[in-house]
Amino acid sequence: QVPLVESGGGLVQPGGSLRLSCTSSDPTFSTYSVGWFRQAPGKEREFIAAIRGDGAFAYYLESMKDQLIIDRDNAENIVYLRLNYLKPEDTAIYYCAKEGASRNLFRADRPMSATSSDDFDSWGQGTQVTVSS
Repeated sequence: QVPLVESGGGLVQPGGSLRLSCTSSDPTFSTYSVGWFRQAPGKEREFIAAIRGDGAFAYYLESMKDQLIIDRDNAENIVYLRLNYLKPEDTAIYYCAKEGASRNLFRADRPMSATSSDDFDSWGQGTQVTVSS
């Protein structure tokens, strides 16, 4: 699988914003849903957002839906995740991932909340987001 590349992380003050980017050289990238996960120190990886290949549908973790905006530019093979109103507890490594070929994340017979790491077959190395004053 072609690995993804995240960028845009860094140190930000509480209340601030960041825009993370996820790029791929996979020519089929635009046909797949892409998800974002995060993993804080000592905690499990958490699924927080996803966007369908055509950009028509998006999902957000309920507890973060007022903080996140996901979109994509398929002409450039980039998926963005905007993080707003950041808090120290948002400090984590943020990862993007491409759904597996047969997964079809946005389907009617399964809630998006059931999505897990197993639904994705390509991952980035992660980008660190640190929220601190």
